[in-house]
Amino acid sequence: MIPKIGISEINLQKSINLLTVVLSDEMTLYIKTRKFHWNVAGESFMELHKLFESQYSELEAIVDIVAERINKLGGKTIGTMNEFTLLTRIIEHPNKYPVQKAMISELLSDHELLIEDLRKDIDLCSEENHDAGTADMLTGILQQHESIAWILRRYLN
Repeated sequence: MIPKIGISEINLQKSINLLTVVLSDEMTLYIKTRKFHWNVAGESFMELHKLFESQYSELEAIVDIVAERINKLGGKTIGTMNEFTLLTRIIEHPNKYPVQKAMISELLSDHELLIEDLRKDIDLCSEENHDAGTADMLTGILQQHESIAWILRRYLN
């Protein structure tokens, strides 16, 4: 059933498609952050192990919020790694296990990429799709990524 919430069916579908890409990005970054949590080693092991755990927990909550928004707009939420891999804007590096500083740098780069993409997505939702609810939700997610990026950046200074 198509929701009657003041957004045309075409614009609902555009928002759903956009959110499906965002979901894929968030899920891919969640998995990458877990991988680094599992594989971090060295002098600051416990500190980074806990940092990555707090960050993947935050990403897990974002994944759920985005998935539910897709459903609220009348869409079906994808849920396989294959689907996420086909749509994500995040680059994965299979069989690579970087050292601590490279892990932090890679995660920072991924969060900054999402921040840039989310800014564009917010504009599309707001201006083209007339979907203020999704734009507002994405703004909150953007702010979470800005905070995570700031923390990661502090480790590299």
